[in-house]
Amino acid sequence: MKIKLASVSIGDYDKALHFYTDVLGFVKKRDIPLGGGARWLTVVSPADPDGVELVLEPNAEYPAMKALKESLVRDGIPFTAFEVDDVHKEYERLKGLGVEFTMEPTDMGTTILAILDDTCGNLIQIYQLVGE
Repeated sequence: MKIKLASVSIGDYDKALHFYTDVLGFVKKRDIPLGGGARWLTVVSPADPDGVELVLEPNAEYPAMKALKESLVRDGIPFTAFEVDDVHKEYERLKGLGVEFTMEPTDMGTTILAILDDTCGNLIQIYQLVGE
């Protein structure tokens, strides 16, 4: 058994695709029309194009998902996390692109992390492992 798909809840395909590719730097892997405006839309890391795909899942208005997302944001809890080589460098790059952060890079001992707003109603953590 292995992980090949993970998802993040979005409300607008094009807005999410722009943020996750043009801002965060992922690359589009699949964009398959499903009818009625629905799409199977995934992005991957350019460093691992055959690795785990992130599904941009259009369920942000589903009542249970909407409540979950609102609760997570209210409590400052990230929906998911992405590993980076250098949190400080990535933080500065993303700040320069206008990304809003709810937590600046913070040393947590074994990791340094920061939390950003993905413009799709999610908080996303970026982190760097230290001391390995």
